[in-house]
Amino acid sequence: MSGHGFSNNGQGQLGELVPVGGGDAIPLIQEVMTIGRRTSCDIQLDFANVSGTHAELSFRNGVWHVRDMGSTNGIKVNGERTLRRPLRPGDEVAVANHKYTIQYQLAAGTSIEDVFTEEEDVFGQSLLEKAGLERAKKPDDRGKR
Repeated sequence: MSGHGFSNNGQGQLGELVPVGGGDAIPLIQEVMTIGRRTSCDIQLDFANVSGTHAELSFRNGVWHVRDMGSTNGIKVNGERTLRRPLRPGDEVAVANHKYTIQYQLAAGTSIEDVFTEEEDVFGQSLLEKAGLERAKKPDDRGKR
């Protein structure tokens, strides 16, 4: 349902955060958006339990990612506390205890599973690989678009 009057033709809106339980959807209009209590944040959540700069949403390779910016009360995705992770369309993101569903269209040819596999590989690396002292066993295809 997009009865919001936004069109996404490569310009403008990249998605939206829809408050769980009702309220106005927050349009995601930049590739990097900060969430927090400060007025300087792109998405201002004026609640006492939201940190000044709480979290950051970034849109990379057609997929939204959320990252905790050292907040006091954390972020959760689908009920699991996390520091950073990619978001599937429809995932529930909780900033402190304020819950939103992220809605966006995956670009044609984007496989969310590829992104998740790549993210999980970060945890599967040896410490030497993480430190850049040892090459990963597979070719690096990050440069491709």
